This record gives sequence, structure tokens and C-alpha cells, in this order.
Amino acid sequence: MQKARIKLASTDINKINQVCDSIKDIADKTGVDMSGPVPLPTKKLRVTTRKSPDGEGTETWERFELRIHKRLIELGIDERALRLVMRVPIPDGLNIEIEMIDV
Repeated sequence: MQKARIKLASTDINKINQVCDSIKDIADKTGVDMSGPVPLPTKKLRVTTRKSPDGEGTETWERFELRIHKRLIELGIDERALRLVMRVPIPDGLNIEIEMIDV
């Protein structure tokens, strides 16, 4: 049996949840087996910089952080369901990867 593995990644968690809900609705309508969305570990990119550009003055630092949230969804393959998933509107800033796997 084949399955479709869908990986979602974005810095905005609301966009991910919106797409996950629409995929979940498609799975319910078509009756396809679905597991997920499984939350994967959030990647945190941290950058620490010095506030003063010339090195004079007090040692004060600014800390910036960018969080990348990820979700994993597995769908049983049905041609109709896969077509509907392909038509889901993907917002800007959301990375989606669909992979076919044999189970």
C-alpha cells in the first residue's frame, strides 16, 4: 500500500494550522486514512549582535530568534483525495513537500 507523506514548514504557525485543517477536511470528505498532523521539533535560529557598532560604551547585546515550525501528515493514497490536496491554497511563506512512500 502506498501513502503520501506531507511535510509542512513555516515561521508562522497559523498558516500551518490552516493548511492542516483543510487537509484534514479533505481526508474526512473522501474517507482516506490519515495520521497526523504530527508536530516535529521547532528549529530555533538565534542571532546575537552587539548594540553599539564601534565597540565603545557598555557591552549591551541584542538577541534575535527565528522559529521554524514543522508538521508531518500521512495520507492513504486515493487519486481523488490527492488531487484535492494539490489544489489546497498554499499561503506565502509556507514550504510544503509531498512524498510518495511504500508501506
